[in-house]
Amino acid sequence: MAVLSTGGPTPPPTGPAPRRVLLVSRDEELDSLLAGRRVAAHLAGLEETGDEARPGGDGPPPDVALVCDDDAATRRLLELGVPVVRLSSGHRAAVEPAADRALHRVHRPGWLPGPWPATPGGARTTGVLAPARSARGRDRHGSLLLLSLWGVPDAEADPFTSGPLRQLAAEAVRRTQRCEVVCDTRLDRVRDALEGLDGVRVRRAADTDVDALHAGTELLLAAPTLGAVALAQARRAPLALLPPLGDRQRDLAERVARAVPVPVAADPHDPSLWAPGEPGAPDPWAALDGAADDLRGAQRVARTLRQLSLAPL
Repeated sequence: MAVLSTGGPTPPPTGPAPRRVLLVSRDEELDSLLAGRRVAAHLAGLEETGDEARPGGDGPPPDVALVCDDDAATRRLLELGVPVVRLSSGHRAAVEPAADRALHRVHRPGWLPGPWPATPGGARTTGVLAPARSARGRDRHGSLLLLSLWGVPDAEADPFTSGPLRQLAAEAVRRTQRCEVVCDTRLDRVRDALEGLDGVRVRRAADTDVDALHAGTELLLAAPTLGAVALAQARRAPLALLPPLGDRQRDLAERVARAVPVPVAADPHDPSLWAPGEPGAPDPWAALDGAADDLRGAQRVARTLRQLSLAPL
């Protein structure tokens, strides 16, 4: 039986309005960006709200907020009465205390070797914040060079970008035909260092879907960051770590080396650096097979946000 339209106004939707979530992360920090995006991919049932819901904006406050690393935003949202999940996205040898009344979550793979100090203030570790999609393209080619210079002293960042970075990008093009360079901060400095290299493209991390870009590339060269390690682990993909810059990267690189045989790109012309991209190469992540549940960190944080939006503390 056909139902004819009466031409009248469309009735308003029935049922409760969707709960609104605000996502805050640092655009200048690779780990912060990746953590926020990976959690957001699992927020079905929550409506993401924009800048108008931030403290000082024109819109009503959100029902719940995920704040990656930004203590000032955490405090302002708590003052507005917004329940907050405060996520520490990057590697820390110790865990800093979170603002009062925020639920503190710490991105830390379960397999990453300690020792670790006690987490203060009820902070909980998440496991691995993995990308929502683990599949990679069949026709992968080229290299992705994922660079994080957040918090790196100038005395280390400048010599690396002017020397080893250019050599690595040039060798990546020679070996894999192209190289996508994605960095979080000091973008102009990186562009200048790589100027004139054919086959090299430089992108800003805040404007790039890093996880999607990685799905179509053959080899990942990455700074020692949790977001990059999680990306390679979840996809069982080859990874070579860039020489660590700054104390945090050095500490993380040392811990990863104790658990996973990941090569370090100290010499761009070392053939073994490029061997993980070859067919039949050993899987460096095989030793971590027992930690499959550890890959569900993003889902766990998203579940906490949904629960908090319905029943604030």
